Amino acid sequence: MLYHTIYSSEKSSQKWITFIHGAGGSSSIWFNQVRFFKKYFNVLLIDLRGHGRSAPSPDGTVYTFDDLVFDIIEVLDYVKIKKSHFVGISLGSILIQKMLFNHQNRVEKIILGGAILNLNLQSKFLMLMGKLTQSILPFIWIYTFFAYVVMPYRKHRKSRALFIREAKKISQKEFKRWYKLTNKIFPLLEKIRNYKVSTQILYIMGKEDYMFLPFVKKMIKKHPNSSLITFSKTGHVVNIDQPDKFNDTSLYFLLENKDFE
Repeated sequence: MLYHTIYSSEKSSQKWITFIHGAGGSSSIWFNQVRFFKKYFNVLLIDLRGHGRSAPSPDGTVYTFDDLVFDIIEVLDYVKIKKSHFVGISLGSILIQKMLFNHQNRVEKIILGGAILNLNLQSKFLMLMGKLTQSILPFIWIYTFFAYVVMPYRKHRKSRALFIREAKKISQKEFKRWYKLTNKIFPLLEKIRNYKVSTQILYIMGKEDYMFLPFVKKMIKKHPNSSLITFSKTGHVVNIDQPDKFNDTSLYFLLENKDFE
């Protein structure tokens, strides 16, 4: 089972909020959110396979997106969480949206930062370069290069440094397992874009998230239950670049037009 951490609500709320990090990260990226959200909800942090304090899978294991979603559901069942709000960043946004296909009954509202809905030419080129070089270069070199491309500006350096630091804890074998998932990402993203969403989703994106923001803008025009808020002077990892604004915006969305326990 995935390593997970629970923070009980300071107000003895029965509501839950679950945070899912991105590839190369860990639940430590939510340090600015835990103290804030545990005032209102029970907080669940999850480390994905081979990330943070979750163990990698045995040699020869091939990861699928279904497996990764099952891992999350397994934790929810273990903690006896019937339903939760979900917050995801980057790859975490993909896993949460995939949960809607078969586990929509476990999901209340969704908040997605740095959401990935499609890949532009630049990101496709990065994926190709990663495939060509992963057998000859240390993965941390590849990951660091990706981090600088996705989070290029000085004001992104805190987010960039955190993700590079966490990625150094991942083994080369684990990196290759996760990287193989890129072969399956295009059909999944297409399915996500075409899925009829009834769950309320708030996308929180940085205006400097140039690789992924354009696709989110297109998405919300198709899905009436989805909305978008953009932060200026902010890149891909919005919860780190502007944590206070991210927290306040998220809480307003979660409590809007809804009785709060």
